[in-house]
Amino acid sequence: MNRVLLRGARVITMAPHRPDAERADILVDGDTITAVGEGLDATGAEVVDVTGRIVMPGLVNAHLHTWQSALRGMGTDWTLADYLGRMHGAVARHYRPEDMRIGTLAGALDQLDRGTTTLGDWCHNTPTPEHTDAAIEGLVASGIRGVFLHGTPYSVPDATHPVGELDRLPDGPLLTLGMAVRGPQLSTPDTAVADFRAAAERGLVVSMHQSGGEPGPGWAAVRDAGLLSPRTNVVHGAGLTEDWLKTLVDAGATFTSTPENELGQGHGFPVTGHLLRLGSAPSLGTDTDAVTPADVLSAARIALAHQRGHDHDDHRRANGSFSLTTTITAKQALAWATVEGARALGLADRVGRLEPDMQADLVVIDAPAPNPVAAALHATAGDIEAVMIAGRWRKRGHALLDVGLGAVRAQLRESADHLIPHLTG
Repeated sequence: MNRVLLRGARVITMAPHRPDAERADILVDGDTITAVGEGLDATGAEVVDVTGRIVMPGLVNAHLHTWQSALRGMGTDWTLADYLGRMHGAVARHYRPEDMRIGTLAGALDQLDRGTTTLGDWCHNTPTPEHTDAAIEGLVASGIRGVFLHGTPYSVPDATHPVGELDRLPDGPLLTLGMAVRGPQLSTPDTAVADFRAAAERGLVVSMHQSGGEPGPGWAAVRDAGLLSPRTNVVHGAGLTEDWLKTLVDAGATFTSTPENELGQGHGFPVTGHLLRLGSAPSLGTDTDAVTPADVLSAARIALAHQRGHDHDDHRRANGSFSLTTTITAKQALAWATVEGARALGLADRVGRLEPDMQADLVVIDAPAPNPVAAALHATAGDIEAVMIAGRWRKRGHALLDVGLGAVRAQLRESADHLIPHLTG
């Protein structure tokens, strides 16, 4: 296995008890980080000079429906009702396996270009095994680290998750399986309990939507069955009462906010502040390219600004003026896009921090600035110079590697031409 030494960068490790940013070398052996520090021995290693750059953990997009990538921007003005009606009620049933493959591949490559190294791919358009297999094929072909959250089409009546279909699916060095279930809001209590139990028996993350309405009786059934755990992932979380949020946080459950989508479509306000007050924090996702750009750093900035705005309003109501101190830091927002995303996807022991024995998933940012944390948070895809996943370069010199982008674009256009006429029914 290759040894690589990254030398000269300002490093944001996201590791506890280390500075926000520091000058350090990073030694990678095979797929693993073996050392982080100054003056590391370069014997036997390829030395990569990253002087003037920022190196940080790869970003984690904990919630994205990559299968919708061919319809990018078509739903910019959709409400949540429009999205459900047009995407799930109309066009989803016209997807071919090839549409699933190319949408997933293109969506994952777009994530790589933006500095995302780990993707929670929430795939809920799997009417046949062929559709599922095609989506996984696209995800694996991209080279991204993927958590494939297997779901079921919304057109299927309330039923327990098809665990036989789930159990036949492979995992791999960069592929982890999870369950994308309807969850307590959208299922009967019996179904919700059965799905949570199936995930627990398999040791899988179980992820579900919760937004746009009050929590259903399924939540109490799942709680009473003792099935809430750190592998419970709630997407959005809007509509949950303070008591339910506390119950879930106390159980170790994670939350994934997609702030731009939540604010624009009508899911409800992001639960960021509620979680922070409970000693927790959100992970971040971008939801669907059909509605919002799939940029995790933009999601982090929106979540940060939105909650700071709420905090200023609260202070103004109590004291007559905006707050004179910052309530949330840029470093916290970066943690939502790295550490918390890894936790939400059950990968906190592998990714999200640059430390010895962690996977070598990192990004090199060409945006020199006196404040590395701010520069990283404010970076765009054009600033992402290089991306490494499991010790292998996937982007370098501002260009994706080992991919024929021309063919991908042509196939994505063909898929869009097939799907767009079906958006209205």
